[in-house]
Amino acid sequence: MALDIRTVTTAEFPDWLRAKHTGFLRPQTSTEEEAERRLPYTDLSRTQGAFDGGRCVATFRSFAQELTVVGGAAVPADAVSNVTVSPTHRRRGLLNRMMATDLAAAKERGEVVATLIAAEYPIYGRYGFGPATWTTEWEIDVPRAGLDPRWSGPSEQDGGRIDLVSGADVRKLGPVLHERLRARQHGVIDRDARWWAVNTGEVQPGPGAPGSEAWAEPFYAVYSNAAGEVDGLTVYRADGSWGDSKQPLNRATVVSQIAVTPAAERALWHFVCSIDWITTVRSGHRAPDDLLPLLLPDPRAARIVTQADWLWVRLLDVVRALEARTYAVPGTLTLDVHDATGLTAGRYRLEGTPAGASCTPTTAGADLALDVRELGTLYLGDESPFRLAALGRIEELTPGAVATAEGMFRAGRRAWCPDVF
Repeated sequence: MALDIRTVTTAEFPDWLRAKHTGFLRPQTSTEEEAERRLPYTDLSRTQGAFDGGRCVATFRSFAQELTVVGGAAVPADAVSNVTVSPTHRRRGLLNRMMATDLAAAKERGEVVATLIAAEYPIYGRYGFGPATWTTEWEIDVPRAGLDPRWSGPSEQDGGRIDLVSGADVRKLGPVLHERLRARQHGVIDRDARWWAVNTGEVQPGPGAPGSEAWAEPFYAVYSNAAGEVDGLTVYRADGSWGDSKQPLNRATVVSQIAVTPAAERALWHFVCSIDWITTVRSGHRAPDDLLPLLLPDPRAARIVTQADWLWVRLLDVVRALEARTYAVPGTLTLDVHDATGLTAGRYRLEGTPAGASCTPTTAGADLALDVRELGTLYLGDESPFRLAALGRIEELTPGAVATAEGMFRAGRRAWCPDVF
């Protein structure tokens, strides 16, 4: 029987969820109850399933997203998620067909890029995605950090203060704070009201979903500057570990942290590292160039425990994408972009400056030739054109063009996406 790929109906959604749980090796829970919770927030017109004899054997979903690019502008994105193929139906081209359908529809809707977080590295390059941000997690040995154990708050340094707040408070102040972060940090994506509801315990994600373990209310702490404006928020959990000799060995794990000023960042990390009984701090997913280690008197007290690719980007509209961001130095490049799908293949003349850019299709000779996946990797300014050229993934057609790209595309700080989706 031929495999049928189609958008999922309301009646098929529980079976689609069952197939998704199968692909992610999650327990097979009551998908009917989960479907009832998730349907109001799921766009079924962007939810695909592959069916074999009426049984769902592959899943694919996308949703609307906004991505902040270098310079602070936001572009509309097609966020790809929930991609699975059941182990009984691998190597049959199911993902190829679902991805082609979704990307074509996204381009037709006018979305500028597609994004995803790859569970497996080798899969998505062949669809034109490139890793555009990375994530780093540190573990801090608090006794070695060298912080003053008498530290009693940021007011000693800058007149600010830290207060513990509730989840309800976070639902009010968090969205405004996140928008301030999104305006200044490339790689950040938007968060809707449901995100804040789920991540403060107001809405439970349900069995089988990420974070579906029994909800445990975390601690929420906000940093306010001397004028009383909230400039930072940290969310953390702590365990109850004690040693045999009745000494505390507790670990604090930072679930999320937003800081829109260096003062807020310093104060929040010092706060978490000064909590009584806490001897170890896990930082959660941070930018690779996060200030954290250097905020400690002894940076060696923070060791890297995770370093990995994070947000992947696939350009759908080269002209709009390259015009949306700014460039570190003025420069002009003609790019010959290869795209096996045909969605973005062509030659483009880019004139970029720190104030903006223009990009137009052209038939002129190219300075650089590269695949759209490499353009995605370069897009948020996190990767070096020199490195990609050394790897043979960019071809220099005009002498000096790689150096020009290096100067134009790189950003002063590394791209960072704090969320998973």
